[in-house]
Amino acid sequence: MSTESKTGSRSESTASSINLTSVRAIARKDFQDAVRSWMFWGLSVFFFVLLVAVTGTISYFGEDIAAEGATTEALVLFVSQITRLVIPLIALILGWKAIAGERETGSIKILLSLPHSRKDVLLGKLIGRSAVLSLSLVVGFVLAAVVVAVMLGGFDIVDYFSLLLMAIIYGIAYTSIAVSLSSLTRSTTIAGAAMFGIFILFYVVWNAIQTVFQLLMNRGTIEGVSYTTEGMGPDGTTEQFTFERLPDWALFIDMIDPGNAFQNTITFLGSFGGEDMGTTYPSEWFANGVPFYLENWFSFVILLLWIVVPIAIALYRFDRVDL
Repeated sequence: MSTESKTGSRSESTASSINLTSVRAIARKDFQDAVRSWMFWGLSVFFFVLLVAVTGTISYFGEDIAAEGATTEALVLFVSQITRLVIPLIALILGWKAIAGERETGSIKILLSLPHSRKDVLLGKLIGRSAVLSLSLVVGFVLAAVVVAVMLGGFDIVDYFSLLLMAIIYGIAYTSIAVSLSSLTRSTTIAGAAMFGIFILFYVVWNAIQTVFQLLMNRGTIEGVSYTTEGMGPDGTTEQFTFERLPDWALFIDMIDPGNAFQNTITFLGSFGGEDMGTTYPSEWFANGVPFYLENWFSFVILLLWIVVPIAIALYRFDRVDL
């Protein structure tokens, strides 16, 4: 009996451990399947066409922008707004059937009958699908760089590749969310509903949160923070004006939206200001300086947490679900 117990304990430990060779094998197969289905090349062409189309629009209609030497800034602004919407859609679709599809067809049991643990499968799927999205972004952006440079007459390489870098991290964050949700559902129907719910959460509900907080503050339910700023008075002289803003914790809730974090990091890495993208708060709002968690650099941390936290929860839960 003790021998059986030890054997069972050893097999259970092995089943729940992470084998990097197995993770690589699963990730490689996932990526190769995407290449064979033309998903990778289709995404690469999409990002290439997107960049060229936006650049063409700027060069054709944006003579004033070009004259001011702000063509790369305009390109990053427009492309970041589009990719902020498109990348989550692509990542959620990529991750939708990652695990739920395998569970629904029963092929997950065949996969686990090989020397792969559940953690290996989950991490392998995440890496494989992240690679599809990330490499398609790289291919699309690099191929488009020559066309963009010619059409714009040169461009700021730091701004351009800052956009690429943060688009990759942003895409991995949403892929982590998608694969994690897929691992917690038994069917692709439920997984699809979960993906739709995530999209609605960040693009409808989250955008309305600040408005709700503002209404609650105006009604006195939430205590606002008073701040003083200078402005021109009725008589043309400079006067002090006192206003009220949302408390720091309410502003932080807006910051942790992955889309805002994505654009904040582009603003932080790029050579231009952040008035037109991301979440930039006026310095006069804070008597003792902007809190570190409301500064744009902290958005790096937020995006990394969106990658790590969902997959960590999934790794814990997937080991315990009944397949």
